[in-house]
Amino acid sequence: VQLVESGGGLVQAGGSLRLSCAASGGTFGTSAIGWFRQAPGKERVFVATIWSDGSTDYVDSVKGRFAISRDNAKNTVYLHMNSLKPEDTAVYYCGAAYGSRSLREPARYAYWGQGTQVTVSS
Repeated sequence: VQLVESGGGLVQAGGSLRLSCAASGGTFGTSAIGWFRQAPGKERVFVATIWSDGSTDYVDSVKGRFAISRDNAKNTVYLHMNSLKPEDTAVYYCGAAYGSRSLREPARYAYWGQGTQVTVSS
């Protein structure tokens, strides 16, 4: 599975961005897709996951601000980010995993994209 992220950029605090994760070469419809982020000098951490049945999971810090969705016809998962804060600044990665259990650990993901930079200015 190949994953390509896009949609990152520079935005002011309180603004919005929509990230896209386009998949190819695999069974997208049966995979779970997760978004993670990595700030400079820090570990890659979980943001949100969406399973093939549309169920979702979010880290507490983004609940109510971020929304993950998927379009199986386009093999694409989106991360809609609203009310952005400077602490949301990071490189955002999407990953593909197969399984129904918790997918909050990066090690559960078999495939990764190259990442897209999100910078939120204060």
